[in-house]
Amino acid sequence: MHFWKCPSRLMPSFSIILKEKELCVCDIVDILQTTQPNVSQHLRKLKLGGLVNEARRGQWIYYSLNVENKPYLIGIMQQLPSMKEEISKRSGIKCD
Repeated sequence: MHFWKCPSRLMPSFSIILKEKELCVCDIVDILQTTQPNVSQHLRKLKLGGLVNEARRGQWIYYSLNVENKPYLIGIMQQLPSMKEEISKRSGIKCD
């Protein structure tokens, strides 16, 4: 899976974040403290690899982890650390 190979090593971070809940790009940028182009590029690769879903709501696109029909990923996701606390700090903040 070449989309996991990335110089910044952010791909596992995306999985950890998106296993908790669906998020928009601005949420992910804030949580990972990186740039919007970097996040968008990684999400595009994950989407091409079938690992994330996207849902449009108005002008925003929300991303979630796609483990449907991927039973081999469910066990891996359960072993990843939780980022619920970091994500809950972001809760209620609207993207601009």
